[in-house]
Amino acid sequence: MAIEVKIDNNTVEVAGPKGELSRKFRSEINIEIKEREIFVSPREDSKAARELWGTTRAIINNMIIGAGQGFEKKLQLEGVGYKVELQGSDLSLALGFSHLVKVPAPKGITFSVDKNIITVSGIDKVLVGQTASNIRKLKKPEPYKGKGIRYVGEIVKKKLGKKAVASE
Repeated sequence: MAIEVKIDNNTVEVAGPKGELSRKFRSEINIEIKEREIFVSPREDSKAARELWGTTRAIINNMIIGAGQGFEKKLQLEGVGYKVELQGSDLSLALGFSHLVKVPAPKGITFSVDKNIITVSGIDKVLVGQTASNIRKLKKPEPYKGKGIRYVGEIVKKKLGKKAVASE
């Protein structure tokens, strides 16, 4: 897995088998490559530089992982009559509304569908997470029956209904 990293004036470019990512970082942070390792350090001792130091390192790490392996989030549709299908590169969701909800794929994101599981994948971790969150917002899991769109493995705490509460 050959990943190439270039740093020019606090702009980091990462190229790998999955694609290329580029991001400009703030001037308070010093980024350099020494002996095939990337070093991130604050340029001055200020509160802003210390706050950005670890965040910058984590973002660069995610860029390298994304260009090499990519990221994915899985969503699950739960409920009678809830359906999802792929139309070209976009999603078409039947969520109990009077109309189908169409979700266009942002640039760099691919969708795949297997029964009631939606897989959102791409090389940018932030974009993958934001796209999955936007799809989940269309029909959040409701607390009484658990119907809606949830992440795979997410546990929805269910509330008792009126009859169960009244009988206590």
